[in-house]
Amino acid sequence: MGSGFPRFCWIILSWILILCIHQVQLSEPQAAGGCDYFQGSWVFDQTYPLYNTSDCPFIEKEFDCQANGRPDQLYLKYRWKPTDCLLPRFDAEEFLRKLKGKKMMFIGDSLSLNQWQSLTCMLHSSLPQSNYTIHREGQLSTFYFPEYEVSFMLSRDAFLVDVVEEKIGTVLKLDSIGNGESWKGYDFLIFNTWHWWLHKGRKQPWNFVESRGKVMKDMDRMVAYREGLTTWAKWVDSNINTTTTQVFFQGISPTHFNGKEWNGTKSLTCRGQIKPATNSTYKGGPLPAVTVVNEVLKNMSTPVVLLDITRLSQLRKDGHPSMYTGIMGNDCSHWCLAGVPDTWNEILYAILTNRT
Repeated sequence: MGSGFPRFCWIILSWILILCIHQVQLSEPQAAGGCDYFQGSWVFDQTYPLYNTSDCPFIEKEFDCQANGRPDQLYLKYRWKPTDCLLPRFDAEEFLRKLKGKKMMFIGDSLSLNQWQSLTCMLHSSLPQSNYTIHREGQLSTFYFPEYEVSFMLSRDAFLVDVVEEKIGTVLKLDSIGNGESWKGYDFLIFNTWHWWLHKGRKQPWNFVESRGKVMKDMDRMVAYREGLTTWAKWVDSNINTTTTQVFFQGISPTHFNGKEWNGTKSLTCRGQIKPATNSTYKGGPLPAVTVVNEVLKNMSTPVVLLDITRLSQLRKDGHPSMYTGIMGNDCSHWCLAGVPDTWNEILYAILTNRT
């Protein structure tokens, strides 16, 4: 025992030191040289998720996959790790101090709702003693922290351009934005649109589309998307004062209805997926809508921060509600909470707090 005990102690001490060093590396991001947060991989992290949805009483039922019976939990345990640096762990108190007295508005479709709900859950679960109010009037929801005087709004506007009821029916007007006045006066605007542009049949919320004064029954959807997004870009360039308002665009959130994208069969969907894909196994290429977004933003005079979440989200075939929405269907478009949108918000936090 005399000679073996010290050696045993040294072995244990060495492992403790390794673990401690590892923890420091995980918690302290690199500060030099900036970071491309959007290139990286998903790594297992036992400390995730950032919150439990049971601590988030206002969560939409459709996003609460665990409450809806999803049996696996591995999808909750992945952290996004950028290739060249570390993404700082979300600090709700620092975030709210940074935004004290400010207003942030998410504007877009149900993927904006997904991200807004994620952020409000991340904040409330981290600071459960901080009072909050939540209120919805029409298409506008407001989440307010009186202690910090910070408001997080959600404006439901799936196309950003106008959808108008006329005598002939409901018209999608690609050259018109009538809701823009309600977007003014905010410190941060986070826009998003894509999810509804390809819907047809019963899921299509308009009867006609108007382009450059011409009303049509339909048109090429990617051409329509580009035209609508260009109208939005012109509105931003003409109406936003960048000395008082910072503009973001939430990148294209991918779906997982085609297993060929991750080396499966075409009939395979997100249903039953329990682990992320890797960069080597995910064969799905860039989405055409991503090209449109990049080209439109490039031609703007207003600096817009692109939350380029497409690739990191493409790898998360396991992150959708699928059949665990509480309603019929197989949802491979939206995301479970806790889940992938939390990473979108961790990146937003890193950008706004200048953490690298």
